[in-house]
Amino acid sequence: MIDFQTWCETCCTIKDKLTGRDIPFKLNAPQRRVLAILEADRLAGRPIRLIMLKARQWGGSTLIQAYMAWIQMCVQPNWHSLICSHVKDTSIRIREMYAKILENYPREHWPGDKKPRLKGINGSNNISRITGRGCQITVSSVYNQDSVRGGDFAMAHLSEVAFWPSTPSRNAGDVIRAVCGSVPLVPLSMIVLESTANGVGNYFHREWLRCRSGKGDKHTIFVPWHEIEIYRLDPPDPDEFEASLDDYERRLRDIHHCDLAQIYWYRRKRTEYDTHAQMMSEFPTTDTEAFISSASAAFSEEAITRLEEKCGQPQLGELSPGPEGPAFTPDTRGKLKVWQHPHPDAEYVAAVDIGGTTEKSDYSVIAVLRTDIPVPEVVAQWRGHIHHDILAHIAEDIGRWYNDALLAVESNTLDSGSGSLYILNHLAENYPNLYRRTTYDALTRRETNRVGFHTNRQTKAMIITGLKAAIRDGTIIERDTEACDEYRAFEQKANGTYGAKDGAHDDIVITRAIALHAASHRELRVLPKLKNPPGWQFLIPNF
Repeated sequence: MIDFQTWCETCCTIKDKLTGRDIPFKLNAPQRRVLAILEADRLAGRPIRLIMLKARQWGGSTLIQAYMAWIQMCVQPNWHSLICSHVKDTSIRIREMYAKILENYPREHWPGDKKPRLKGINGSNNISRITGRGCQITVSSVYNQDSVRGGDFAMAHLSEVAFWPSTPSRNAGDVIRAVCGSVPLVPLSMIVLESTANGVGNYFHREWLRCRSGKGDKHTIFVPWHEIEIYRLDPPDPDEFEASLDDYERRLRDIHHCDLAQIYWYRRKRTEYDTHAQMMSEFPTTDTEAFISSASAAFSEEAITRLEEKCGQPQLGELSPGPEGPAFTPDTRGKLKVWQHPHPDAEYVAAVDIGGTTEKSDYSVIAVLRTDIPVPEVVAQWRGHIHHDILAHIAEDIGRWYNDALLAVESNTLDSGSGSLYILNHLAENYPNLYRRTTYDALTRRETNRVGFHTNRQTKAMIITGLKAAIRDGTIIERDTEACDEYRAFEQKANGTYGAKDGAHDDIVITRAIALHAASHRELRVLPKLKNPPGWQFLIPNF
C-alpha cells in the first residue's frame, strides 16, 4: 500500500490558489503536523477523531479531504463518507476535489480494474460512488438534516461548523450528534470538525473548549499564523527593529519563538487594521485570539491572557462534617475546586450565584476570594446543578470553612417566587456573616438593610465596571481557566446591557464581580457574627 504523503505527491492533483494550475499535492509544515496525529491514531487502531480550528488558508480542509480519499481509494473498500457544511456549495467544492483526483489518477497506481471516477447513485446529486471501490460519498448541508440522519457513514467531514445555525428547527449540536452517532467506534472510522472561528459561545467554540480541556473525544488542532511559511519579511535593520519591539512583539519572540522576519511581517500586516484586536482575529497567535470578537467583548484579550498566566490546576473534593467544623475531603469527582486552603488569619468573601437544578439551566456558582492581601485572589470555587436546599448547606459549609467568610448571595433568583427563598432563610438562621445592602424605603422614608446583592441593569453595570477595572489593572488574581473562558464570552449587548454571548454562561463572571464589590464595601455591610442576628426575621421579607 502506498503511504499517504507519497500518494499525495504521486496521485493527488489539486488546484493551486495562486496560479490556478493543477499541481501535485505537496504537504506543507502545518499539514504534516496534522497528518502525524491522524496517522498515530490509524496505525494504533484507534478511531480517528479531530476538531480543527483554522486560521487563514493553509490547506487544512484540503488535507482532511485528501486523507479521507486516500483511505477510500487505497486502504478500505466499501467505506462510506459524509461531507457536510453550513452551505451545500462548500460541500460540493470539497467533493469536486475527489473528482479532480480521480480524473488525473495515475492508472498504474489504481487498485481496481475499472477506470476511477465518481458516479451518481440513482440520479442523485448528493450521493456518489467511487467506481471499483464501492465507497460512497454523501454531500449535504446543515439545512438538509434528513440526508445525514441514519446514514451508513464510516467517516464524516463537518466543515465550517462555527457558522452552522443554532435555532429550534436547526440546531448544530443536534445534527452533529446525529452524525457522530451513525459513525461506528472502530479503527479507520473518522470524524473531523473543522472551522474558522466565529466568535465565542457557539457549538464549535464550546466543543473546542471541551476537547481542549481533555473532556472530549477529539484531538484539538490549531495552526497559528507563524507556522505558515510565507508569513515572514526581513526587516531593513534587524538590530534597530529588535530594539523597538513592543510588549506583544516581545511575547512573540520570547514565548512563541518567532524570529525577527516573522515579527516584522506581523508588524507590517498589523498596520492594515484599525485595532490590534482585529489583527489578532484574522491572524491569531493562539486559539483564544482566534475566537475573540473585539467589537462587543467586555474584557480585553490581553488582560485575560495575563490572568491565565496565574491559573493552575486545583485540588478537587467536597466538604464533609468534622469535629471542628467542615473538613475538606479530596475527591477527583468533587465539584469544589480549591487552589488555597484557608489560612487561620486570613479574611475571605464568598459570592453565590444561584442557578437552576437541571443540566440545561444556568449553573450555581460559589466563588471564594481572599481579601486581606493587596490583590484579592480566587482561592476556591464550587459549580454545579443542585437543589437549592442542598446549595444552601454547601454555601454555609464553604463560608464557615473559610473563616466565616462574608457571604454575598445574589438575590434575583429569590425574587422570582421560586423555592430559592429557602436559601436566605436558612443562611439567616444559621450563618453569622451575611452581606446586606442598604436601600431607601420610600414609604417609611428610612434606610433599611436587605439580605443579598440585588442585580439589576444599574447594579450589574456597576459591578461589571469594577471587575473590568480589576482585570485591566491586575488587581484580581484569577486561578480558574474556566473563568477566563467565560470572560471571553462576556459582552456588552447592543442595548448597553452586559451578559454572556448566546449559548454561553456568565455565572462565574458574576460571582467575581459580586465578591469584589462586597469586599470593597465590607466595612459597611458586615453585621456582628451572631447566630440569628437580631431583627433577621424582619429583614427576610424585604429582599
